[in-house]
Amino acid sequence: MAFRPLILLPLAVFALFGYLAYQGMQKGDQPLPSMMEGHDAAPVRVTPLGEAAPFTDADLRAPGLKLVNFWASWCEPCRAEHPMLELLQKEGVVIYGVNYKDTAEASGKFLAEMGNPYTKIGADSGMMALDWGVYGVPETYVINGQGVVVLRLAGPITAGNLESQLRPAMVKAAQ
Repeated sequence: MAFRPLILLPLAVFALFGYLAYQGMQKGDQPLPSMMEGHDAAPVRVTPLGEAAPFTDADLRAPGLKLVNFWASWCEPCRAEHPMLELLQKEGVVIYGVNYKDTAEASGKFLAEMGNPYTKIGADSGMMALDWGVYGVPETYVINGQGVVVLRLAGPITAGNLESQLRPAMVKAAQ
């Protein structure tokens, strides 16, 4: 009986897939790439939301650190990150809110229930989010005093990424 190497092919393929899966798991969470980091913030294209004044391009280019937070009332991770936004607001951080593809009624109820951490806020039908490269809500951008994006944080702000990513970027943006 002759040895047939093709019998080992399925085993070799399985071992290769196992190795690649293992290597992929070792990389951990990798942030989504952002075309905005290091560049001027894209134009602000929001409409008024309720009676609050929307923010403008001039607000983003004014001196000082600021955050731009894309959120929606229908977004559960937005609800989960809301206490972190309120904490930052209490610390004096300027936060501009972009209500993404939502209704004025639903977003008003959300803010009435959860509190409003935003210095200024506006509504976006999706065009501004497209310009900014938003993958989904929530997303938060750290902007410096020249209107340059220092960091894009995809997903909700958590206690962990607040300390490991957001605060260091805020320090950099404030310089």
